Amino acid sequence: MRIIGGTLKGRRFNPPADHWPTRPTTDYAKEALFNILNNLLDFEASKVLDLFGGTGSHSYEFVSRGCEDVTYVDKFPDAVRFVRKTLKDLNIESQVKVVQMDVFRFIEHAQGQWDYIFAGPPYALPTIDTIPDLIFQKQLLLPGGIFVLEHNPHHDFLEHPMLADVRNYGKTIFSFFKNPEN
Repeated sequence: MRIIGGTLKGRRFNPPADHWPTRPTTDYAKEALFNILNNLLDFEASKVLDLFGGTGSHSYEFVSRGCEDVTYVDKFPDAVRFVRKTLKDLNIESQVKVVQMDVFRFIEHAQGQWDYIFAGPPYALPTIDTIPDLIFQKQLLLPGGIFVLEHNPHHDFLEHPMLADVRNYGKTIFSFFKNPEN
């Protein structure tokens, strides 16, 4: 895997993920997502939350683009260990807060709001459809904030009142939700 943009562009990281319950976003889909986000966010001024963080790929991309405030959340101990090591190897530990916790528990107890939230849950997770409502019920997005949920074609959020856009990259779909400005 590689970082696709910013100051760390081209840096590789190799998670030993053969038996991990993770599904890293493909470079193609990740590049498309960040091309869209380039027009929506000021990376340097954004506060970012990376849920179901897995290999840390999204967190690294944000820091590479100048983000100084990223929170990574995953419950899988091997993934968290790998991310901590990779952050150290990339010399970006100070920009990423690593939280080892179940994402739903984190959402329930979160103290704060973010400009951008990304969730890349396992596609087989039976509660994927509840994630957007939880994000909005717990008021985790700042006014004008963006939440992106990565999912497969088995999920459809077209009727969700906060849905702003949907982008399809084969079996990877990004649903974009926007919090009103107030």
